[in-house]
Amino acid sequence: MIKCVVPISGGKDSQACLKLALRQFDKTEIIGLFCDTKFEHPLTYAHIERMREMYGVDIRVVNGGDVPTLVRKYKRFPSDAARFCTDELKIKLGKVFYAELAKSQGAGFEVWYGMRRAESHQREKRYSGTVCDEVMPPHLFMPSKYPLYLDKLGVSIRLPIVDWSTSDVFEFMGDELNPLYSQGFDRVGCFPCLAGGDYWKAKAFGHDDFGKSQRITVVQLATEIKKNVFVSKSYGSKLENLDLMVQTKRKGKALQDDLFDAPPCMMCQI
Repeated sequence: MIKCVVPISGGKDSQACLKLALRQFDKTEIIGLFCDTKFEHPLTYAHIERMREMYGVDIRVVNGGDVPTLVRKYKRFPSDAARFCTDELKIKLGKVFYAELAKSQGAGFEVWYGMRRAESHQREKRYSGTVCDEVMPPHLFMPSKYPLYLDKLGVSIRLPIVDWSTSDVFEFMGDELNPLYSQGFDRVGCFPCLAGGDYWKAKAFGHDDFGKSQRITVVQLATEIKKNVFVSKSYGSKLENLDLMVQTKRKGKALQDDLFDAPPCMMCQI
């Protein structure tokens, strides 16, 4: 019987949760859930396979679409205010998976998420009273996303590293992490996260051959939907030599947006 499900992204926080779960449960009682957005770096996919080998845990891969298709559907890029990619490719799939698993085994289980208060002021405020061993019903944890029926099925939420610092996570994980961290990326879910900061998008687009191919994909999307993937306007001219600027036309005026340092979508990185 499954007693713990750990949603994993290939990032450090969710991996730390999986490693911690192995201290409390037998590996046969744990499932890792990877919601594939079809927008990940090849190193992340390889790391998911490596995690299977390292921990001997059953990691299920589910998919409900891909990021470019959603961008075309909504005719915009995801943003902090419109994280449709997270909703449709992660949260929605998670709800279905949790319900089906609870029904099939006739019992609930804990879902371990890697949210941490130290990640942002918003999370520090939201989880100020939460402790790492607290178990809460999904609807209470995220009322707008998780329905009451999950509570009734016995599914519960736990944030086992909610009070950890970033250095705590790196120290705990050692050399077991996704290699993208050692290549200079703070977060690794989606490459790049299109709802994240322009600095990280530009860094990804120029990082390697895969990043350059992602840039081509995003430029094509920007042309189709007539929207710019970059949102800041302060120092775009500094990037002209890097050929990272996406320019589109709106009402006859060229949009030339540049980069600012903001974190990617946190929900995707847990």
